[in-house]
Amino acid sequence: MSVNGRGREQGLRAESEKTVLLESMELAEGGSRGFRLPAEAGGAEGFAVRRGAAIFAYVNRCPHTGAPLDWSPDQFLNADGSYIICAMHGALFEIESGRCIHGPCVNQLLEPLSVEVEEGRLLLRSRGVSFGERD
Repeated sequence: MSVNGRGREQGLRAESEKTVLLESMELAEGGSRGFRLPAEAGGAEGFAVRRGAAIFAYVNRCPHTGAPLDWSPDQFLNADGSYIICAMHGALFEIESGRCIHGPCVNQLLEPLSVEVEEGRLLLRSRGVSFGERD
């Protein structure tokens, strides 16, 4: 187990070439959840958002300031859960693409993480495009 920068314990277990970030049941429909990335993946914080069967994951860093996006632990979404919001300046990002649609970083992108769900666990594959049904 490791503890992320906000004091939450997170189980990070290696599964061959993959790392378990969290149990998928810890990520409710329409919700978000933060986690610490393993040292070999940069050791930064990341987060995931569930939309139906799709899960989108990003590095927890605003492209404008580099600051963490969450305004409270595991709180990455605006009030109605329709966008990712930056706590620093209120920029709004599309959940599915990570593209900023409002704020000082319009059209800039959050850094996606390549994840998949396997046997009820959210696994980090490698840095790259998020896993999820985009259509």
